[in-house]
Amino acid sequence: MILTPKQVQEVERSTIFGGISAESLMEEAGSKMARAIRDFFPNPGYCIAVFGKGHNGGDALVIARILSECGWQVTLLPVFERSKWAELTRKKWDQAGRCLTSENLSPLGIESIQGSPLIILDGILGIGSVGPLADPIANVCRKINALREQSNAQTIAIDLPTGLNGETGETDPNAIVADLTLTIGFAKTGLLTDGAEHFAGRIALLPLEGFSDAIKPVDADLSKVNTAHSLRGLWKRRSASSHKGSHGRALLIAGGIGTVGAASLAARGALRSGAGLVTLAVPNTIYNQACAITPAECMVRPLGDLRDALHLKADSLGIGPGLGLNNEQQVLQTIRDFDGPAVVDADALNIVAMHGNSILPECAGPRLLTPHPGEMSRLCTESSIFTRRALVEHFTSRHPVTLLLKGARTIIGERGGQISYNSTGNAGMACGGMGDVLTGVCTALLAQGLSCMAAAQLGSWLCGRSAEVLVSSGRRSMESLLPGDVADGLGAAFESLREGIL
Repeated sequence: MILTPKQVQEVERSTIFGGISAESLMEEAGSKMARAIRDFFPNPGYCIAVFGKGHNGGDALVIARILSECGWQVTLLPVFERSKWAELTRKKWDQAGRCLTSENLSPLGIESIQGSPLIILDGILGIGSVGPLADPIANVCRKINALREQSNAQTIAIDLPTGLNGETGETDPNAIVADLTLTIGFAKTGLLTDGAEHFAGRIALLPLEGFSDAIKPVDADLSKVNTAHSLRGLWKRRSASSHKGSHGRALLIAGGIGTVGAASLAARGALRSGAGLVTLAVPNTIYNQACAITPAECMVRPLGDLRDALHLKADSLGIGPGLGLNNEQQVLQTIRDFDGPAVVDADALNIVAMHGNSILPECAGPRLLTPHPGEMSRLCTESSIFTRRALVEHFTSRHPVTLLLKGARTIIGERGGQISYNSTGNAGMACGGMGDVLTGVCTALLAQGLSCMAAAQLGSWLCGRSAEVLVSSGRRSMESLLPGDVADGLGAAFESLREGIL
């Protein structure tokens, strides 16, 4: 559920009216946010908690206290003098324990910090804030953004980055640029508008038990942000008696001269996502190359005619990575006639677009389309007039498909269904080949019985989470992360899913 700030405030009032105190909600929220920070940063480091006078500042102080108890070195930096603080904020300040206090934004000798995480908590303004930022807040925000740029600090916003409108997504010129936003209870509409990802960064949606029985607004947006908590029910534990035939046969049709790597990456994604058997079918012109670079666990089949793949036994199909624009009719007929679920990606999407999407209503099975924005502009020539969400709704209302629109905030939808947003990933994924891995992952999930919508939601979450774990653990940097790393790191992402982490 995605709510406006006013709707969230309505839920909070109903919850408190029902007998749960504001302090209890603050302690629960702060505890869950501190746990989330520790999930992203397993090793204790340095934290500067910048807090305002309201309850958002109280949340920051609860987080600071808990991090301090867990071995973090924490410094508190108030934006306003104590006389202006809310009563509950003053109480949480008095409970802050071992935390240090400073009026200087860089009190720790930041230039000397090596090998430990450094985070800046933005607890300045909450969801009730509207209008332009004024000093001293604007000045503090500028300093936080400058410190983030000049050091290796990660900025973490509480509920909303200061300066981002929680309803419209509009931003003040001095708005905080966060790497991670810990949003409590419900996602706020402003966090999911086009362009907000630059300021919100990764969204971690943290449910509150106190909200579970609260009255929900009747006009609430029932779309959702996908999390481990919401998705893990899609993925069942394996039976001790299972065998390779129990987990599906995934078939991939991919690759061309000069793009054999795309086929291999798709195969790696499928192999690491639990499919019992993975077959890569390639044009016979690249068969020898494909055999040389494709993982040994994947079967490779040469095709003189792409339609020959329809005679191979398969529970799901992924078609398109690196395929090229030749053999249009063969590609179209294969997409149309395969009688199971299929992922249509890359050049297969371009061929579908070249023919006006005319085959989509004729397909023998459900189809998951996974375009990036450029491919989407070819599938829907008027795409530029829509927001990303409206584009997904527009396209799926006209075509009987599930659509996964890639981007920094991937959006997934299907006709008559709810829109959902992927929450995972990082800027290290801005690299050619990531989509090929995703195609393999989604194809494997389809082979194991998931619907197109479930495969799109879970596949995008897993790939993004794999990238996060690799970077946060220090095994890769944003710059060095490769699609093959993401494929090979999917095991940790599945573990995060099972544990319900973020």
